[in-house]
Amino acid sequence: MRELQVRVPALPQEWLQARGYLVHIGGWTLEEFLRLAPENQRWEFVRGEVIVHSPASVRHQEIVGWMATLLHLFCEHTACGEALLGPAVLLVLPQVAREPDIFVLPAGPVEEGPGGLILTRPRFVVEVASPSTRRIDLEDKAREYAQASIPEYWVLDPDEPALYQYLLEEKGGYHRQHHTQGWVWSRALPGFGVQVDWVLPQPRMDIATAWEMLQQAREGGV
Repeated sequence: MRELQVRVPALPQEWLQARGYLVHIGGWTLEEFLRLAPENQRWEFVRGEVIVHSPASVRHQEIVGWMATLLHLFCEHTACGEALLGPAVLLVLPQVAREPDIFVLPAGPVEEGPGGLILTRPRFVVEVASPSTRRIDLEDKAREYAQASIPEYWVLDPDEPALYQYLLEEKGGYHRQHHTQGWVWSRALPGFGVQVDWVLPQPRMDIATAWEMLQQAREGGV
C-alpha cells in the first residue's frame, strides 16, 4: 500500500520557478490521488503526476475570500448556481483533477464521483495567481479549462495588477482579454462584474460597498 508521507528534496530555486510548484510526484493513478490526497493541502493530479503546491500567502487568501464572498452573494441573489472553493476537486479532463480557487456550478444537482470528485462542469472558474503559479494559471489551466469547454475563466494577478478574462469561442479555445482598470463583466454569469481596482490593490473595497455598486450598475445597465 502506498505511503502518504512525502519527502520533499531540496530543489534549485531556478527549477522551482520554472516548474511553478513545490514538487511533482510521478507514477500515481487518479484513484490513488482521490484516496490519499490530504484534505487540508492543495494537491492536484495531472496525467499521472501529483502536484503539491506551496502554501497560499495571506494576500492570496484575502483575494480569494473577497471574490468568493461577492460571488456567493450574487449566486444567492440570482439563483444562478453555487460558488465553491478549493480544496474541492474538479475533474477537468479524464486524467486532470484540479482544485480551482473558486468555481461556480450551475443550479441543480451536482454529480460527484469517488472521493468527492466533482464531475459537473462549472460555468465559471477563478484563479488567483502567485509568482510560483502564474505560468500554470495563465497557460496550463487556461488550456485545460478550454479543452473542458468551461465557458469562462478569470485569473486575478495581484502582482501586475491585472484581471485576465478567458471567454470560450464557438470554434473552441479561449479568447483572452487583459484588464487593468474599469469594469469587467462576465458572459457566463450575466449581471456579474467587478471593477479591477476593487479587488487587486490593498486595501480592497469593503464587500458591502462593492455589492451595492454592483447592484446599482446592473440596474443602470452599465
